Amino acid sequence: MNERIGILTGGGDCPGLNAVIRAVVKSATKRGFETIGFINGFEGLLDPITYKVLDYKELDGLLFRGGTILGTTNKGRFVAKAGLGESKRIPKQVLDAAKRTCDQLSLQALICVGGDGSLSIAQQLYENGVPVIGVPKTIDNDLEATVMTFGFDSAVATASNALDRLHTTAESHNRVMVLEVMGRYAGWIAAYAGIAGGADVILIPEVPFHYESICRKIAERESQNKHFTLVVVAEGAMEAGGQYVTTGNTSDKHETRLGGVGEIVAEEIQKRAHKETRVVVLGHLQRGGGPTDFDRVLCTRFGVRAVQFIDEGRFGHMVSFQPPDMVPVKITEAIGKMREVPVDGGIVQTAGALGISLGD
Repeated sequence: MNERIGILTGGGDCPGLNAVIRAVVKSATKRGFETIGFINGFEGLLDPITYKVLDYKELDGLLFRGGTILGTTNKGRFVAKAGLGESKRIPKQVLDAAKRTCDQLSLQALICVGGDGSLSIAQQLYENGVPVIGVPKTIDNDLEATVMTFGFDSAVATASNALDRLHTTAESHNRVMVLEVMGRYAGWIAAYAGIAGGADVILIPEVPFHYESICRKIAERESQNKHFTLVVVAEGAMEAGGQYVTTGNTSDKHETRLGGVGEIVAEEIQKRAHKETRVVVLGHLQRGGGPTDFDRVLCTRFGVRAVQFIDEGRFGHMVSFQPPDMVPVKITEAIGKMREVPVDGGIVQTAGALGISLGD
């Protein structure tokens, strides 16, 4: 029997997961490994154990197909995140059960694809004796120890495309258009999409905003005979002295669900600037669909390198994109700390040089 490796996808879905699976299976097959894919993330490791053998000959079309053929979840018996900066220990009996599954299937390694929460689980599995390799995934691009995560470029492409479309309707009706995008507590999607889509105002969590500043920008454009304004707001953006805007039910077992700040910003702009204002919330549109060309290449490189790490015995490590290379970093160096947009960094400086208001 060939040596076996396992792979699972955890946390939220995003474009490129299937591309990583494809790259892992194809490169593993070349090395003589049989690849087992666990269904619905880490839950597939527990009773009832659910998995399927992945044949690279059956993976045609996965490179550009969105979602994950293995399914994923951020609920269930594996919950390692409780909120911003908070983590939880997985019960020992759960970790032991997962290790027994890996031992019973004679896995040489378990490749875990996910963001901070999923990699936190992977680290606990590693500490419990499971040979783990991590692959970083999040559209938010907020994971430490890697320059970029896959899914981010695809999310930015969706958001910037939305801005292109909103530009024409805003100009036609002399309106202010507010676009709320994902990103949780980091403003990477908003910043990149705002610059790429020609936004006039970009509101990110790293820079608390003032409505007076936003209205000044709108007035400035009015004085230049530009009677429309595009505003991009990250879901984690907040007014100076205010708090995060949340939506939905939360509990001590799940992270707070952000959302709704776009509607509040739109209402305040209409009231203060006396401009007809509309709001669009992209939501899960940013997670759906296939990956961009950039993400397809990035995902493929992540998957191939993860398999190479198995040969090199780099368990407990994550594949990190450090252009132009893919290098190993300890999973502990990547989790538990969020990578924010530097307020004195190049992206913010570029926005300022273009005259884009950050609401500060």
